[in-house]
Parts: sequence; structure tokens; C-alpha cells
Amino acid sequence: ENTLKTKIKRKRKTFLTIYYSSCSLQWQLSPGLSRGGAPKQSSHPSFFLENSYSPLFPFPPFPLHIFIFILKNLNPFISISTHREAPTMLLHPLFLLFFFFTFFSNPSLLSFSLSQEGLYLHTIKLSLDDPDSALRSWNDRDDTPCSWFGVSCDPQTNSVHSLDLSNTNIAGPFPSLLCRLQNLSFLSLYNNSINMSLPSVISNCTSLHHLDLSQNLLTGELPASISDLPNLRYLDLTGNNFSGDIPESFARFQKLEVLSLVYNLLDGPMPAFLGNITSLKMLNLSYNPFEPSRIPPEFGNLMNLEVLWLTQCNLVGEIPESLGRLKRLTDLDLALNNLDGSIPESLMELSSVVQIELYNNSLTGELPSGFSKLTSLRLFDASMNGLTGEIPDELCQLPLESLNLYENKFEGKLPESIANSPGLYELRLFGNRLTGELPSNLGKNSPMRWIDVSNNQFTGKIPGNLCEKGELEELLMINNQFSGEIPASLGSCESLTRVRLGYNQFSGEVPAGFWGLPHVYLLELVSNSFSGKISDAIATAKNLSIFIISKNNFTGMLPAEMGRLENLVKLLATDNKLNGSLPESLANLRHLSSLDLRNNKLSGELPSGIKSWKNLNELNLANNEFTGEIPEEIGNLPVLNYLDLSGNLFYGDVPLGLQNLKLNLLNLSNNHLSGELPPFLAKEIYKNSFLGNPDLCGHFESLCNSKAEAKSQGSLWLLRSIFVLAGFVFIVGVIWFYLKYRKFKMAKREIEKSKWTLMSFHKLDFSEYEILDCLDDDNIIGSGSSGKVYKVVLNNGEAVAVKKLFGGLRKEGEKGDIEKGQVQDNAFEAEIDTLGKIRHKNIVKLWCCCVTRDYKLLVYEYMPNGSLGDLLHSSKKGLLDWPTRFKIALDAAEGLSYLHHDCVPPIVHRDVKSNNILLDGDFGARLADFGVAKVIDSTGKGPKSMSVIAGSCGYIAPEYAYTLRVNEKSDIYSFGVVILELITGRLPVDPEFGEKDLVKWVCYTLDQDGIDQVIDRKLDSCYKEEICRVLNIGLLCTSPLPINRPSMRKVVKMLQEVGAENQLKSSSKDGKLTPYYYEDASDQGSVA
Repeated sequence: ENTLKTKIKRKRKTFLTIYYSSCSLQWQLSPGLSRGGAPKQSSHPSFFLENSYSPLFPFPPFPLHIFIFILKNLNPFISISTHREAPTMLLHPLFLLFFFFTFFSNPSLLSFSLSQEGLYLHTIKLSLDDPDSALRSWNDRDDTPCSWFGVSCDPQTNSVHSLDLSNTNIAGPFPSLLCRLQNLSFLSLYNNSINMSLPSVISNCTSLHHLDLSQNLLTGELPASISDLPNLRYLDLTGNNFSGDIPESFARFQKLEVLSLVYNLLDGPMPAFLGNITSLKMLNLSYNPFEPSRIPPEFGNLMNLEVLWLTQCNLVGEIPESLGRLKRLTDLDLALNNLDGSIPESLMELSSVVQIELYNNSLTGELPSGFSKLTSLRLFDASMNGLTGEIPDELCQLPLESLNLYENKFEGKLPESIANSPGLYELRLFGNRLTGELPSNLGKNSPMRWIDVSNNQFTGKIPGNLCEKGELEELLMINNQFSGEIPASLGSCESLTRVRLGYNQFSGEVPAGFWGLPHVYLLELVSNSFSGKISDAIATAKNLSIFIISKNNFTGMLPAEMGRLENLVKLLATDNKLNGSLPESLANLRHLSSLDLRNNKLSGELPSGIKSWKNLNELNLANNEFTGEIPEEIGNLPVLNYLDLSGNLFYGDVPLGLQNLKLNLLNLSNNHLSGELPPFLAKEIYKNSFLGNPDLCGHFESLCNSKAEAKSQGSLWLLRSIFVLAGFVFIVGVIWFYLKYRKFKMAKREIEKSKWTLMSFHKLDFSEYEILDCLDDDNIIGSGSSGKVYKVVLNNGEAVAVKKLFGGLRKEGEKGDIEKGQVQDNAFEAEIDTLGKIRHKNIVKLWCCCVTRDYKLLVYEYMPNGSLGDLLHSSKKGLLDWPTRFKIALDAAEGLSYLHHDCVPPIVHRDVKSNNILLDGDFGARLADFGVAKVIDSTGKGPKSMSVIAGSCGYIAPEYAYTLRVNEKSDIYSFGVVILELITGRLPVDPEFGEKDLVKWVCYTLDQDGIDQVIDRKLDSCYKEEICRVLNIGLLCTSPLPINRPSMRKVVKMLQEVGAENQLKSSSKDGKLTPYYYEDASDQGSVA
């Protein structure tokens, strides 16, 4: 629409002037003038109306010529000219009255003083959704917009030169009218919901120096025209959903200094032409699914570059030597790629570099020489590669702050010089082959916070100066050959939060203060030779959550002060020499979930008040000297699953209260129990649970025989004869029928024998014919859009699950062509080959694949407890208490993390949902159906199923609706929905939600009604705190913006640490955007 400008003022004679581009229509209202009369000259004031359809104009836009036609027909005394000084046109006074009445009857329709740029911004306000009223100060009655929120103006000209609407929660398409602000040089719409595509008219914002549209919902391809902005220096499009290639026009940027395209869906090749933007100081392309590409050597031309981040960009090949020419580079991040070869020596020429990140690649060889040139280097991370050799002394002589070389193949000693680094706060070397002793002065000169040297071959003692600066938080030395005593200095290191010294050769007594460190939440001393007593000082360890001292030589009683450890969740002290009775104060440990004291010399009766252990899941007191009766109140522990009191001196009856428990393991053997075994325990699963109790009678042969009344021998003989005769006739009939049926099946099998192709992935002790014989409708245990699932019991008694997929080449007469079907078959076989190589405890095992023209059979291990979805949303829901649900979530997370991070190439599941999480006999979870949905033919009869597209209804990430692309972040969203299912017990889509799904319902209910209305009422309230922590993880995983979702590796770590999440502190690197492998969860959001 062209611009209409109108001015109105009042004087003795009234004039109305309308300017339409270069065409001006003027008229004078004078009742006595004739057609040819000349108007009187007057300096009339004017009234402007901008934009043909704006808040100032009450009518929708319509063509100007129609408007003129109406005017002509209203009054014959009208003349029209297209010149600025045109003759006037006369209008009838009635028309004037109508015009003024229409506009001036509603003053809000007109703004008499707001500047032109203010009108533009006010129009933009009306085009955006502003749920938080962030733009409420944008009032059209102001003279200028300079006082409006987010707006900054030039103090002399009052023209808008800066607009910052970051974090305002506004939504809508990108407002193109912003490019009408001719002096706008700074624009930030960071962290909003700006959606749809970025229009090409962005090139009209020619004054822009700074453009920040990060953390929005923009989609489509990057506009090539954006490179036409001649003054642009800063461009940040991080955290959107841009896809496709980076336009080659980007090479035309002349002044661009910062280019950040992190966390998008760019999937073209790594653009070498970016090496032409020699003005660049920062280039960040991290976390995009580029096609496998090498690092362009042309990047070595960016001589002004200070920051180069190419994290997780699907990079392959070697690191180019040309990067060594970037003399101004301070930060180099090439982590989480598939780079191979050795680290080039040219990187030792980066004299300004402060941080080098190379972790999680496939780099090999030794670290290059020349580290002494990198005098500015402070953070070096080459973890999770295949690097060999020794750690160079010249690297350790640098003033490092963080050194991470874990999970490599380094050998030799750790150089003594590392102890001289004045700023060293992080040292992680776990998972290597390092030997020798740790430097004796380690920690004396540096503020050590995190030390992890686990899984090496270190020897000697713990350096006594590790906590010299009083900042040590984590000390992990698991699985080495350390010896000696724990230094007394660590007994006063109150900053410690996490201590793991297990599986070493430590000895002597533990310092008294070490037992009572006030901030420690995890203390693990397992498998050493410690001796002495547990000190009463443990009473001050108020945050202790996990306490593991098993397999040592500790003696004495458990101190009564342990009852003050209100946060204690796990107490594992097996295989020691503890004696005496359990203190009554242990009943105060209301959060205790696991108590394992087996193989000690404990005695006496169990403490009264154990009914307060509402969270107890495991109680193992086997092989001690406990006496008395088994307390009846054990039956009131609602989530107890494992109970082992064997090898003690308990006597009396078996408590009837045990019938209230859902036990996976019960062992009361080798005690002095007596009386009659309760009928509810007369099950085969408990057959060996009561051995070694001579006075206990029951229904098992191993227990004493119950007295029975004498039976008449004659009647017994007659009954036996009848049964034998009937059984003989029945058996003969069955054999005859079986032989006939077998003959028929063998004939049929010979006919079809040549049709089946077997592809095995493990050593099989069955043939495909055992499978084929059992594919009857009676054996169907499930069905879906892609086929049916059968339970097949093999000749060896084991069961397998067989999924029969419909596919193969199409039959004649069906739609689709044979060539396309053949391509799909090839893709299917390639995918199955990939799935067959996967080995992980939390991924269902694929035994083999049988293929014919019309069918494909996938033979999996059988999961007796079915799918999580079936169990969670059925009458069997009560079997899933919170500990079981948590275990399922952790198992599934570990399986999905394996697919994302440990498979080469990574595998995106595409259909994570509760029905694809299968449960074994112990409710261990395994992922199923990963990858298959990508190759199943979706063009068959019937509508396309959501699982074939990319997920299932209620589990699909929101960005899929406008990108039609999936990646690891899509899986993470779906897994977050599964977590919410586990916590709420509700389906992902439920009529009760209305138009909402489970994610939106949870967020809404949390906001309106609180956490209690979200948690499944079948879960015990004693788990509320832990459930809240897991809910936080679920909400993180279902964040609307993919960039905000944690990686599955991080999700696993957060779940593993969830029991003590309150005490965790962030281990992330200062000033680092990329996720760090060892990052803790404390910096994440919370339900509150």
C-alpha cells in the first residue's frame, strides 16, 4: 500500500489536503463558489494519516481510484490534478460533516503528535502477541517513542537507533516494518517466539550494525539477502530452526565480525567460502547436523579470528594445518565430532590461544611437542579420544587452570610440574593407564576443586596438600593402587561434597573429622583395608546421602549419631567386622532406601520403629547374629522389594504382614523360624526362601510334612486306575493328531524352505522353522501399524518375541512401483545390519532377521513384563512404585544415550514412547523399535501412521511441525514426555486435557494447582522430593526450544545423581557455551 498523509487543522476556512504519493487532491469548501471560481489562498494547517490501514484509520484499505470516484459522485464541483499545486476541489458540506463526524467522534482513532517512526513501532506492537504486556509503555499519544521500553533514540534527532526487546516473550512473524526505521543500528529480539521464516526484506535494514535473533522459532532457509547489509558487524541466529545450506552470498560480508549459527538444523556441507570473511573475529557453527565434512583449510585465512567453535558439526578427517595461522585465536573448540589423525603441530603456533577443546573425537597418536609456545593456554581438553604416549612435561609447566585428558590411553607418570600451576582448579585424568605417584605438592599452590584420577594404575599415598586452599569439592580416586592412610588434612576439608576412594589398597583408621564433613553427600570407601570404628563425629555430616564402606575391616558398633543423618538414602556396610546391636536412632532415617549390612557380626533384635522407613526398598541383614522375632511392622514398609534376613538367629512365626509387600526377593533361610508357613507364601517363587528352618512347616517338600488323614487304599487304587486309563487314551489321541499335523507342516515347510533368508546377529541355538511353526494367532501378544508381535516358546524352553513386519516387494496390482520397493528392501537390510551390531544392556537384543518376499521377521529377546505403556496405563499400574519407575527412567535414558553418543554413526530413535520401552522380569527397561520406522514402507494402504512419519502423537517435539526434521533433540523431547508419564501416570494425550497435551497440562497444572495435582496419587508421598527432581529433568527435556534440552548423556548423569541433586554444584567451565561431558545438574531449572 502506498502512503497516505493527511493534515487537519481549523481556521476561518477549512481545507482538507490528501497526498497520495506524488498525486495531490485539494479542495476548498465554500458554499457560494461556482465551478470555475478560484479558491482563496490560505495558509491552512494540515492533518497527516500514515498507512492506508493503521490504528488511525477505521476502514480496511481500498483502492484510491474508488475513493476518488465516490468523491466525484458526491459533488459535481470537483476538480482533480496530479500536481502539488493543483486547483482545489469543492465538496458538499454534508460530506464534510460526515467525514469529521466519523473521525472526530472517536479521538482514539487519531494521533495528532506521534512521530512517523513511532507510528511504525505502534503498528508493529499491534502485529505481535504480547502476553506479558512488555510493550504496554508503547502509547500512541506520546510525541516520540524515545521513552518507550526497549527503544533508544539519538538525543539530537530523536530518531530511533536501537531496539532491544530481549526476553519479553513476544511472538509472531519478524516485523518487516522495522526496516522503515532508517537509522536503526541495533536490533535484539533474543529469547522470544519470533516464528515463520526470516523475510528477504531484512536487507532493507541497511543501517544495522548489530542483529540478534537468537533463541526464537524461526524456520526455513537463511535468506541470502541478509549479506546485503553493508554495515552489519554482529549476526547471531543461535537456537532457531533454520535448515538447508548456508548461502554462498555470506562470503560477501565486508564488515561482519561475529557470526553465530549455533543450534539450528543446517544440514549442508561445511561452507569453505566463510574463509573469505576476513573481518570475522568470532565464528560459531556448533551443534548443527551438517553433512559429513572436513574442516575447510580456508578457515586459516581468517587472520582476525579470535573464537572458532565447530562443536558437534559432524566433522571428519584430520585437523588442517592451516588453523595454525590464526595468531589471534583465543578459543578453539572442535569437540564432539569424528575427527581423526593426530593433533597437528601447527596448533602449537597459536600463541594467543587460551582454551582448546578437542574432546570426544577419534584423535590418535601422541600429543605434539611445542606446548611451551602456548604461554596463554589455560584450559586444555582432549578427553575421550585414542591418544597415547606420556603427558608432556611442557604442557604441565604451563599455568593451566583446567586439564582434562580422561578416557584415552596415556601411560607413564603425571609430571611433577603440574603442581606448580597457580590457577589449576580442575584435573580429570580418569580412564587411562597412568602409573606412579601423584605429585606430592599437588594442591599446595593451586585452588583445586575437582580431581578425578579414577581407573588408572596410580600408587602411593594421597597428597596431603590437596585441600590446602580450602576449595576442594570432588575427590575421585576409584580403582587404582593407592595405599596408606587418608591424610589428616582432609579431615578438615569442609568444602568436600563428593568423595570416592573405592577399590584401592588404603589402610589404617579414617580421620575422625573425615567422617563428619558437613557438605559431603557421597562418601565411598568400598573395597579397601580400612580399620577402626566409625567415629561419633559422623553426626555433623548433615548432608550425607550415600554412605558406602563395604568390604573393609571396620569394627565396633554403628554409632547412635548416625540417626541424625536425616538425608541418608543408602547405607551399605557389608563385609566388615561390625558388631553389637543396631541403634534405635536408625529409625529416624526416614529417607533411607537401601540398608545393606550383610556379612558382619551384628546381633540383638531389630530396632523398634522401623515402620518409619517408608522409603526403604532393600533390607539385607544376611549372615549376622540377629535374634528375636521378625517384626510384624516390616509388612508396613510400602515399597520394600528386597528382604534378606537369612543366616541369622531369628525365631518365631513368619509375619503375616509380609503379604502386604510386593517382593522381588525374599530370603528367610537358615534361621530358627517355626510354625506353619502362611498360605500366601506357598508359591514356587519362594521355594528356596525358607530352607534351613527345621521347625517351619508348609507346602514345600523341603519343609516338614503336614499331618494328613489316612486315605482308603481301595478307593485310592480305583481312582488311580481310572486316571491311568483315561490318560492312556488321551495320550494316544494326542500322538496320532501330532503325527498327522507334523507331516502336514513338514510338507508345507519343504515348499517354503527356499523362500526364507536368515540373517543372525548372535549365536543361535534354534532354527527359523521353530519360529515359523509358532506364528499362530493364538500366540499374538501385540500389534501395530507395521505388523504383529508373537510370543514363541522354543524347543529349549526359552521364549523369544517375533515381530512380523509387512513389507517386501509389492504384489502386482498394488500401487507403487517395484523399483521403489526394492530400494526400501535394501534400506531395510542396511538398517537391520546396523541394529544387529548394537550391544547394550538397555536395548532389546535382536537375535536374527528372517526375510521373504512379503514378510520380514525380527526375532527379539522376550520381555515378560511387556511394555511400559501397557503396564503404566492398565490395572497393573500398582506394580510400578516410584523406585521401579525411577529405575525404568534411568535404564531407558542409558539406552538412548548409547544410541546418541556411543554409536558410530549416532542413531536417532525417532519414536521414543512408553510402548517402545519393554520391561524384563526384574522391570529392567530396554528400548525397542529404534531405527525401523525410518525404513518401513509408509505408502501402503491406509493413512500414514505417526510412528512412520517421525514419532507418535503426544511425543513429537514442537519444532517438527514446521521443520519436518528430527535429530537427537527430538528424541530427548519424547523421552521427557515418558518421564512425565511416569510421574503423572497419565497418557500423553488425554480427553481430560482438552486441546492440551501432557506437557502443556503439566506446566499449566503446576502453575495453577501445584505439584501435588501433577504427581500420580498411587505414588507414596514420601518420594515427593525425589519425584520433583525427576520432574525438573522431564521439564528440561520438553523445553520448547531444542537448544535448551540437555543431551542424553547429561540426562543420564542428572538421573544418576538425582538422590543428592541439592548438593551438587556446577562443574561446567567458566565462559563455555558448549555442554561439558562431566557437567552436573545443579544449574538446571526447577519446579519451583
